[in-house]
Amino acid sequence: MNRNRIVLPQLLLVLAVCAFFFFFGLGAFGLVGADEPRYAQVAREMLARHDWIVPTLNGHPWLEKPVLLYWLEMLAYSVFGVHGWAARVPSAALATALAVAAFFFMRRFRPGSEMDAAFIMASFAAMIGFGRGASTDMPLTAPFSAAMLAWWAWHETGNRLALAGFYACLAVGALAKGPIAPGLAVLIVAAYSFLRRDGKIFLRSLWLPGFALFFVIVLPWYVAVQLRVPQFFHEFFLRQNLERFSTNLYQHKQPFWYYVPVFLLAVLPWIVFTLPALGHASRAGLRRLRGGASDWQPDAQEDWLALFLWLWLLIPIVFFSISQSKLPGYILPAVPAAALLTALDIHRRQAIARVKLALHALVCGGVLAAVLLAPWSLMRQPVAPAARIIIPILAGVMAVIVLVAVRSSGTGALRFATLVPLVLGLGFLLRGVAPAIDGTQSARPLAAELVHLGVGGRESVAVFNVKREAEYGLNFYLNQPILRYERDGVPAQAHIVIVKAGSAGALQALLGDRKAVSVA
Repeated sequence: MNRNRIVLPQLLLVLAVCAFFFFFGLGAFGLVGADEPRYAQVAREMLARHDWIVPTLNGHPWLEKPVLLYWLEMLAYSVFGVHGWAARVPSAALATALAVAAFFFMRRFRPGSEMDAAFIMASFAAMIGFGRGASTDMPLTAPFSAAMLAWWAWHETGNRLALAGFYACLAVGALAKGPIAPGLAVLIVAAYSFLRRDGKIFLRSLWLPGFALFFVIVLPWYVAVQLRVPQFFHEFFLRQNLERFSTNLYQHKQPFWYYVPVFLLAVLPWIVFTLPALGHASRAGLRRLRGGASDWQPDAQEDWLALFLWLWLLIPIVFFSISQSKLPGYILPAVPAAALLTALDIHRRQAIARVKLALHALVCGGVLAAVLLAPWSLMRQPVAPAARIIIPILAGVMAVIVLVAVRSSGTGALRFATLVPLVLGLGFLLRGVAPAIDGTQSARPLAAELVHLGVGGRESVAVFNVKREAEYGLNFYLNQPILRYERDGVPAQAHIVIVKAGSAGALQALLGDRKAVSVA
């Protein structure tokens, strides 16, 4: 009864943490990279045409990804208007939903660890970063993770409604990023069944009504877009999935071990607790793989959940390590499993070793220091002499605060003490560092300057020798196609061209006798 009485205050606290980490200051800086503005523009064009089937970019079919993110962005635009920050709302909402799902899942199956699970889920660096980005990574991760939680709920209780939720969520994940959601799910469930020495677990998961539900959700859009754009199957399934995985088609080649440092950064600031939890689960899983059953009794349900979470974490990382194309967001579906595994381990250990707590405090201080150093890093300038003194002091003070708070109040204070440097760091990032991010990583300031100069609308805008991030950013913020000299040639009509610094000579060589007038 007492647990039921406090669930609402707990849930409100989780929502408040998520509101800050995922929604606060979404528009503090403009869309960054190539993907954010590109996806945002695709959704804008679909909304303008009232077309919910064919994604287009500058009027041409854009078939790299399925449609879920665009649908969600279209809904956000319908409510908030077409803004860069509105394109980020879907990921923020899905990240919040994932933290809430972790809360209720652990409350049901591992009572007492639900607050740790929700807070860790919301405060992992990867969750904050991708939960604030207009990309397809969170729209895949949230439904995929919900599917895995639903599968475990069915596995524990036999509730067919949970199994239906598993298939439905996988279908939503397939609308987010294609076959990767069901593919990873099959590998994880099959591996779990194998380690349990019980093939019936996997076979019972193959439920005909579930397959029917999956295809009812997935097929309408896939069939509709194939009928409208016959090259969809080749472009999406063969080129964007098979070739992207097996070749270095898009120049994203990295070494096999690339995801080791990516994962370590993803689980900050909880790395000191996540790695031992992962190590404990790994040792148990390997013992089970070798057939040693002494530490694995069938009624040790917490161990079975840890094994399941270990496989959920490990398999996506190994799978994408094999891929010839690697990007940090590819392993985001593994991160929620790391959050739950960390929460399980913290809950199981009634006390925190002094060395572990000291290391955690140092990590928290280091995270704050890294954020405070961000302006100089982004501007590629030497750190100011005063900052070299002040920042280490502030980091040390923060480490002491975390250490003292947990030592004096116990493990219950761990989650709140860890949030302090994250809240301060994110607040500084969105207020103190945002102008530097805008000026160095986003095309928003440049687009605003062009609009101020009266450029836009019918005037052609071109780029030469600049990163594609600038091209796609201008495309969104000016809402018009951006010509690229290297791809489209030099336009015959008068136009504005954005040129990388130091490229004036190369530009004039391309222009020949035509005159270029500098406006900046």
